[in-house]
Amino acid sequence: MRPGEVFALRWPNVLLNDDGGLIQVTEGKTKAARRVLPMVPEVYTVLKGKWELLNKPFEGWVFPSGSREGHFNKDAPKDQHKKALDDSKVKPFEPYCLRHTALTRLAESGCDAFTLARIAGHSSITITQRYCHPQAEAVERAFAKLSTGHKIGHSEQSREEEAPEVVGAKGGTRTPTVLPARS
Repeated sequence: MRPGEVFALRWPNVLLNDDGGLIQVTEGKTKAARRVLPMVPEVYTVLKGKWELLNKPFEGWVFPSGSREGHFNKDAPKDQHKKALDDSKVKPFEPYCLRHTALTRLAESGCDAFTLARIAGHSSITITQRYCHPQAEAVERAFAKLSTGHKIGHSEQSREEEAPEVVGAKGGTRTPTVLPARS
């Protein structure tokens, strides 16, 4: 998530259950920025702990502050980030580097560029390409997949059997943009 998306997160857009959770991003520059993301275990643990500590709120900001907006904005996190770096003696870095690193690691782990664009909230695959740095081994693995089970060329199958499945078309699967109803 972009820092601004995290800072503006509200409890109604956080779904916590017994084994994980979802975050709904409702604001963004483009339609692609509005999305639902699963939580990694570390985020789930932190948000569930905060939620329980605050007596399980259903309204309000996840990260409230005394700012004009009522939640963290650009300045408050920067000041806290600088203080944390100073106190910890960690080499200075921009917080946005965490997003870049996470997206790059997802790409390196085999996440395709289209899925990565959906996760990142990019409206254009061109933007996502800056996170994809294919190494020679990745290119070799892609070609190796062709020789391990993928059929190349035509077969004697009927036209119906040859028809590719269209995923994401009407009747297909789509990534949700809203949270499921709470039970």
